[in-house]
Amino acid sequence: MTDTTKREIVCSGIRPTGNIHLGNYFGALRNFVRMQDEHDCFFFVADYHSLTTHPTPDDLYGNARQILIQYIACGLDPDKATIYLQSDLPETIELYLFLNMNAYLGELERVTSFKDKVRQNPNNVNAGLLTYPTLMAADILIHKATKVPVGKDQEQHLEMTRTFAQRFNNMYKHEVFPLPQAYNFGHDLIKIPGLDGSGKMGKSEGEGNAIFLNEDPKSIRKKIMRAKTDSGPTEMSQTKPVEIENLFTLMKVVSSPDTVEYFDDLYNRCQIRYGDMKKQLAEDMVNFCEPFRLKIEELSSNEDYLRRVMDQGKEKARESARKTIEEVRHVIGYRN
Repeated sequence: MTDTTKREIVCSGIRPTGNIHLGNYFGALRNFVRMQDEHDCFFFVADYHSLTTHPTPDDLYGNARQILIQYIACGLDPDKATIYLQSDLPETIELYLFLNMNAYLGELERVTSFKDKVRQNPNNVNAGLLTYPTLMAADILIHKATKVPVGKDQEQHLEMTRTFAQRFNNMYKHEVFPLPQAYNFGHDLIKIPGLDGSGKMGKSEGEGNAIFLNEDPKSIRKKIMRAKTDSGPTEMSQTKPVEIENLFTLMKVVSSPDTVEYFDDLYNRCQIRYGDMKKQLAEDMVNFCEPFRLKIEELSSNEDYLRRVMDQGKEKARESARKTIEEVRHVIGYRN
C-alpha cells in the first residue's frame, strides 16, 4: 500500500566562511541527517550570503565545495536530500528581488544582527547586509518550506520570513506561500561550548575556540590541552565554574558515560587533575573526529562524484524553484 502522507518541506543552509566545527555538527548537521529520512529536505551552501561579510573571498567556489563535502561526510545523502549551491539557483535571486519590493527600510534597519554587524564593521554596511532577511526568506520560500531548523540567533530572521510571506499573500490575494515554522529539536539540541571558557563554539571567536571536523589529530590535542581551566575544586561537590563545565560538556558528547562519571567523581572528591582529564578528552575528541576527517579527505579527491552531486542537486532544486517562481510571476501579473 502506497503511503500518501504529504511530507513536510525543510530548508536550511550554512555559509561557506569556514570549516564545519563540532558546534555546527551537534547544533545542526546531526539533526539534518535524521530529518532527511522523514521530510523533503533542501540543504544548501549559502555562498551568496557569505558575500555580505566576506565580499572578496580568496576562493569562493573552493569554500563552497568544501562545505558541500563536509555535508556529505556528516551523513547527508544526495539521494535523500536535495543538496545544492545557493548560487546555482537564479530563481532565488528573482524572488529576493520581488520580496525586496515589499520590504520596508525601517523593519530591515531594526534587525538585531544587522545592527550588530554595523557596530562590528562600520566600513562595510552594504545593501546585501541590510537585506539579508529578504534573501533568507527567498531561500526558504522558493521551495515553500514549512519547517526551518534555526538557532536562537536566526529566530528574528525566520519571523521576518513569515511576515514577508504573509504580506505577499495579502498583497496579491493568493495563498502562494505557507508560513514556515521553526523546527525545534527539543532535547536533541546540544549547545557546544568553545575552548576559551566563554560562550558557544564558533568560527568568529577565533580558530583556537573551535574543533573542526577536518582537523588533524595533532592540532586537536594542542587545542584541548590549551583549553582554559582553574586551579581546581576546594570543596567537595562544589559547583563547577563555566570553563570546567564546558570541558565536561565536551566530554559528554565524545567520551563514554563511564569516562565522564570517572572524572566527575574525581572532581567532586577534589582529586581531579585537569591535565589527565584533558589528555583523555583530547584522545576521545580525535577518535570522534577522525572518521569525518578521513571521509572529507576521500571526497575531496573525487571530483567526478562531487560534480555529479552538484549537478543533481542543482537540477532537483531548480525543479522545485521553477514551479514557485512561475506561480509568483503569474500572481504579480507577468507573462510566463
